[in-house]
Amino acid sequence: MTTYIPSLTIPSVVLQHSAASVLLPIALGTAVGFGTRPSKTQKTYLALKQPPLRPPPWVFGPVWTVLYGVMGYASHRIATIGLRSSASPAIVETAQNSLTLYTVQLGLNLAWMPLFFVAKRPSEASIDIVTLIGMNAYLAYLWSSIDEVAAWCQVPYLGWLGFATYLCVGAGYLNGWDLHDKEVKEE
Repeated sequence: MTTYIPSLTIPSVVLQHSAASVLLPIALGTAVGFGTRPSKTQKTYLALKQPPLRPPPWVFGPVWTVLYGVMGYASHRIATIGLRSSASPAIVETAQNSLTLYTVQLGLNLAWMPLFFVAKRPSEASIDIVTLIGMNAYLAYLWSSIDEVAAWCQVPYLGWLGFATYLCVGAGYLNGWDLHDKEVKEE
């Protein structure tokens, strides 16, 4: 069964192209953002009881765009440095495995918004985001053995994931883990 896992990886030809590796997560994140009906998402966000330090809704788009770009750049560095022909077999294997992990974490990241705002399942969204923190901490560890710059690129993402976890769990708790009736009513 584990022999199928590498087939989940974004193709190395995409990740070895700098623009493609940066733009792919940005495009996917943008598509998910627009696919979840932004005006309805914003109304739900504003209707929720939120923990202190909640940022205004307009902050999320620019922050995620930068974070997606930085994670794409980091994956590009790993693909070009870790998969080059002169790299040792151990480095190549670590790079391949870590790029599979990168792809899986990107999928989990993209699943969060529909889980929280469309399905209105804050429990599952909280599990998703806590899993993302663990995966990305391990990803930073793996990438540190290949390229320190790529590993350090994970630090802002991990910081934001920590803050987003606080917001997600806080909103879930303050709203009784049920968001189904949370939406600003149309006038």
